[in-house]
Amino acid sequence: MPLQLSHASLFSISPNPYMVLNRDLVYVDANDAYLRVTGRRREEVIGRHIFDAFPGDPDDPQDSAAVLRQSLRHALDRGETHHLPLIRYSIARQVDGREVVEERFWSATHVPVRNAEGAVVAVLQHTVDVTELQTLKQAMRASRTMELEKGILERAREVAASNAMLDAQHRHLRRLFEQAPGFIAVLRGPLHVFDLVNESYRQLIGHRDVVGKTVRQALPEVEGQGFFELLDRVYASGEPYVGRSIRVLLQRTPDAPPEERWIDLVYQPVLEDDGSVSGILAQGHDMTEQHQAQEEMRRYRTQLEQLLSERTQDLLQSRAEHEQTRAQLEHVQKLEALGRLTGGIAHDFNNLLQVLNNSLLLLKRVTQGNEPAQRWIATAGNAVSSGAKLTGQLLAFARKQPLEPRALNIGRLLQGMDDLLRRSLGGAVEVETVIAGGLWNTHADPTQLENVILNLAINARDAMDGEGRLTIEARNAMLDDLYADTHHEVAPGQYVLLAVSDTGCGMPPDVIERAFEPFFSTKPANQGTGLGLSMVYGFVKQSGGHVKIYSEPGHGTTVKIYLPRSHQAEEQPELRVTGPVEGGTETVLVVEDDPAVLATTVETLDDLGYRVLKASDGQSALAIVNSGVPIDLLFTDVVMPGPVRSVDLARQAQQALPQLKVLFTSGYTENAIVHGGRLDPGVNLISKPYRREDLARKIRQVLQQGAGAAAAQPAQLDVLFVEDDAELRHLGLELLRLLGHRVTAVGSAEEALAQMAAPPGHPGHAGQPGGSGGGSGEPGERGGSGEPGPASPPGGSDAPPREPRRFDVLLTDVALPGLSGVELAREARARQPGIRVILASGYGRSALPEAEQAGDRTLLLPKPYSADGLKEALARVARAVR
Repeated sequence: MPLQLSHASLFSISPNPYMVLNRDLVYVDANDAYLRVTGRRREEVIGRHIFDAFPGDPDDPQDSAAVLRQSLRHALDRGETHHLPLIRYSIARQVDGREVVEERFWSATHVPVRNAEGAVVAVLQHTVDVTELQTLKQAMRASRTMELEKGILERAREVAASNAMLDAQHRHLRRLFEQAPGFIAVLRGPLHVFDLVNESYRQLIGHRDVVGKTVRQALPEVEGQGFFELLDRVYASGEPYVGRSIRVLLQRTPDAPPEERWIDLVYQPVLEDDGSVSGILAQGHDMTEQHQAQEEMRRYRTQLEQLLSERTQDLLQSRAEHEQTRAQLEHVQKLEALGRLTGGIAHDFNNLLQVLNNSLLLLKRVTQGNEPAQRWIATAGNAVSSGAKLTGQLLAFARKQPLEPRALNIGRLLQGMDDLLRRSLGGAVEVETVIAGGLWNTHADPTQLENVILNLAINARDAMDGEGRLTIEARNAMLDDLYADTHHEVAPGQYVLLAVSDTGCGMPPDVIERAFEPFFSTKPANQGTGLGLSMVYGFVKQSGGHVKIYSEPGHGTTVKIYLPRSHQAEEQPELRVTGPVEGGTETVLVVEDDPAVLATTVETLDDLGYRVLKASDGQSALAIVNSGVPIDLLFTDVVMPGPVRSVDLARQAQQALPQLKVLFTSGYTENAIVHGGRLDPGVNLISKPYRREDLARKIRQVLQQGAGAAAAQPAQLDVLFVEDDAELRHLGLELLRLLGHRVTAVGSAEEALAQMAAPPGHPGHAGQPGGSGGGSGEPGERGGSGEPGPASPPGGSDAPPREPRRFDVLLTDVALPGLSGVELAREARARQPGIRVILASGYGRSALPEAEQAGDRTLLLPKPYSADGLKEALARVARAVR
């Protein structure tokens, strides 16, 4: 039988001296050979500290006890074997009943002892008594010549220097390994046992103790993510693996769900001299913050594009879809180009029509009784009306007309149009109206929708040569994802369907394709402008809907209009003022940059009995407002030259005169008081060209309103925006500006506190929304035109101090250089107790405790946030501020 011995038996009977110390350097065990060479009994050492059992020589100039202690600690703390080739250590022995200190020389090797989990729990010392050898060496050295002695000493110095250099290199390499910016791990064997990991790797995995464990034992949550299989493949093939932006889920905190991290990674096989693979070097970088920043930047850009663009394109899935989308885009660009052209000329063209219209009205009054003159004036007036209608159609198809939508029921609207349709179409056209039960409401401009229905009905009459059947149907409809996938501009959801069908000649596919193009018509010359269907298309798109033509030659045509469902209750239309024209005695300030329009408007209002003041631009108008003259109504063009826009003029004038009413006029509103194609709530507008009667009634209506006219812009907030990333700061500033707020943007908490300490009018003060923001190196980016602050009072340093600027909202990133966002929030509240705080954090809801540290009235906005999310957050704090 083979001899079987346990480790303990081998330890005990070994002729070599061995002993074991625990981490406190207390004897755990010692074999007989050790007790013999040290002259001790087992009970004299077991349980005692080594330096209590062998205190050493206090007069030893080499301090051998300290050298021994350092070697033991090296093995225990670093987990590495350490060897002492020679150490002088005196041993106290009992000789003839007395204690004798005997000088001995030893060679010792200290080996760390690990437990099952791989942790160092003890140190094993193998001791060799080399006293006789050392004595012999000393004798030999004594007998050698001085030259040999000198050579040995020189060699010893070289060896010592070489050892010192190697030790320094080892420490240097260890420092480089630990301080490397990327993570590094050294894996051994086919099971991938961790041999070494640096601090960056420990940070990545949550500071777990993994040395001595296999990757599957140390990182069980990585199972199924493909990394273990990659390691096996690299070890088996000897080929390295390089990966970039790899997603990995790691449980960095015990009992917490795995966290998502993004890493760049290299698995490099470690090759032996014979070419075999003995392990793998894993090296890489944690790219999570960069990935999150890129994602955040992408979302910012996407949101800005959605705010600045009227429509976006879906990604193309196939070549056919690409061609289809390109064709649609070219069609849209054609419409947009014509729309921009129309918008550019509409203002000036309508001003010309307004001058003609006002002049004709005044001529009509002074030529009463002159029948030929009255007839000519009426003919010229009809031409002005036709020009105004043409301009209105152009603006309609270009989606630039200001809509006044409300919740309405298309069924009731059709019932109200029944007599109008029958009179317009003639008795030879049979009109059938089909309204489904339970019809949903929609949100649209009723006047424009009536025009759309009438346009389609007249087109149908012409297609039927004045005789046939016209069917108008209204019912509920659902457009699903499948339909939306084939019609890129359609959002799936609930709609109200309005279908207009005729029994006319129908249209071939090439005509259907161009039917919505402006000025395209199949009618003979001088029989239509070709703008009817273009106006329908523009109105439907501006109302968020969808329009589709179904037709075949000889089988009639159906035009289907889908308008989004509204969950609001139907709104009753306002009663139109149709009574006699009335003037008044109030004071009206007219602001108009066109001298001819200004002159005729002033004369018209003067003729109506009003006291009229006039100004050619916003600055002149503000001077009149600030002069103290009482003014009842501000009547201003929307498009104004100079630094003061019409909406700013209205806002500042109402601040100075709270009871002032405001009426806007324009032939082309741009985006000043119309957003998303719809007139801003509370804004009064009369479109050019207008008749004298319409102007008179509109002015009386505005003056008789119970509350002052609403400011053109929605409620604004003074926002202090803090973001250390320059590009994110600029994009965030643009978002806030587009949402209509006054913004001061800075890059640090310290700059923010400086802004709060600065008085109004300071360079960092934001005036009006709409500015582009300051450039690099400025103390803050300004979200407005930057009204100049009040002039410094006379008297120099004797002038009274100015109050610091106050903000409504502090919108700050949590992670900032210097003071953090939470610390900034607390300091801001100390300075301005009423300020509301929005904390933006890239750590999502996990930053909630930090938000709670910032105090109450704090709202957490997870990054990356959308424009809608930012708008909702500001709306929530606005309710508290206002």
